[in-house]
Parts: sequence; C-alpha cells; structure tokens
Amino acid sequence: MRSLAVVVALLAVVALGVAGVVLGEADDSPGLQGLGGLLVIGAVVFGVRAARRAR
Repeated sequence: MRSLAVVVALLAVVALGVAGVVLGEADDSPGLQGLGGLLVIGAVVFGVRAARRAR
C-alpha cells in the first residue's frame, strides 16, 4: 500500500512539473520553466532512490 502512495505522489509531482514547464513556455517565464524542470528531476531522483531501497 505504501508503494502505491509513493507512486501516486511521484506522478502528481511530475504532472505539476510538466504543467509548470508548459505554462512557463506559454508565458515566456524562464523561472517557472526552471522550477518545473527541478520538480520533474527531483521526482525522478526520489523515485529511483525509493525503488532501489525497496529491493
């Protein structure tokens, strides 16, 4: 059950990051694009660490 919650949380953060990148592109805002990219990268790193610890 815990792994399902982690996966859902990671997917939500990735979706939020992608939305930040897309909205930053539409508004021509490099800061919002950077924050969105950092969210996506952070979620991927956290997901990989969680997967490696689970094994």
